[in-house]
Amino acid sequence: MLYGNRMFMKKLSYFSVSFLFFWVVSFYLIAQAPANYYQSAIGKKERELKTALYNIVKDHTVLSYTPGLWNAYKDTDAKSDGTVWDMYSSISRFTFGVDQDSGSGGTTEGDKYNREHSFPQEWFNGKSPMKTDLYHVYPTDKLVNNKRGSYPFGETNGESYKSAGNFSKLGRCTYPGYSGTVFEPNDEYKGDFARSYFYMVTCYEDKVSGWNSEMLNNTSYPAFTTWAMNLLLEWNRKDPVSKKETDRNNMVYSEYQHNRNPFIDYPQLAEHIWGNLKDMPFDGTTSVEEWALDNISVFVTSGNILTVVNAPVNSVLKLYNMSGELIVEHQILSDRYETEVGTEGVYIAHVITSSRVCAVKVLIR
Repeated sequence: MLYGNRMFMKKLSYFSVSFLFFWVVSFYLIAQAPANYYQSAIGKKERELKTALYNIVKDHTVLSYTPGLWNAYKDTDAKSDGTVWDMYSSISRFTFGVDQDSGSGGTTEGDKYNREHSFPQEWFNGKSPMKTDLYHVYPTDKLVNNKRGSYPFGETNGESYKSAGNFSKLGRCTYPGYSGTVFEPNDEYKGDFARSYFYMVTCYEDKVSGWNSEMLNNTSYPAFTTWAMNLLLEWNRKDPVSKKETDRNNMVYSEYQHNRNPFIDYPQLAEHIWGNLKDMPFDGTTSVEEWALDNISVFVTSGNILTVVNAPVNSVLKLYNMSGELIVEHQILSDRYETEVGTEGVYIAHVITSSRVCAVKVLIR
């Protein structure tokens, strides 16, 4: 499926310097997990890695359904203008509290918001602590949420339902391996939901084999059916972690549940557990955590020439694709370094100095 400009407006900022025009994915300063938070996962892969992450994140503060989730949303899911960040509707402009679902209304899109279990309650019989886990329960438009019901995520032409602007869709699955009814979120949030699902089957590894869904296979590993695993891995690759996700991850960790979603901190973990890197142990070095670049500049010119300026001599450049594979590794021997990248896509460039790692996402086109 083609991913349109809307997603890239979320992921990218574009700007020019002098007479050169670059495509650079915006970088930002984010809070980090505590030192050694993921230490016990390093060196592991596949089932063993998933279990190590389970032991890291399983113990967390459990919120109440009411008012716990409602109160948390004001911190975890607020846009910059103070309205509710709704991932199901493109027209909603909800005010916290005022437009909150109270049992009535919500018969038209944009009227009310409620609590959406993106990983449906029916799959785990509505039990605690899954029912109130912020890493999968989001505020969404009530009508669109009701249309979704407990249908699995997937890809569809939307013959049964389309929200305003075709933002979300319901219909027969067109993704290989499943032909039942599915709900398709918008492209710009597919990675968000994939990482929520990776979290759920990991944080609740001791319970997931007893859950029932068209996306699950009644095991603790791999937990997903083949078609669902392929779908979620694809979404994770095509829709990289956004600032929205990292901000939310930090807020849930620091103020509410006191655990993290590892697949937001390290989206490549999914590849080490289920994907292309299953045979490679996780080494903890390909996080999407990004630091201020000081005076180091990383940008792309002429479409596919990756350029690094003002990095200290003897720094190392490492370029990873969104599957976590190392594409380029070179020592930087001058104050301007250039290398050609042959394949289009979004990459994470790390400039490793003697004292820190500077990272920025770049788009090669």
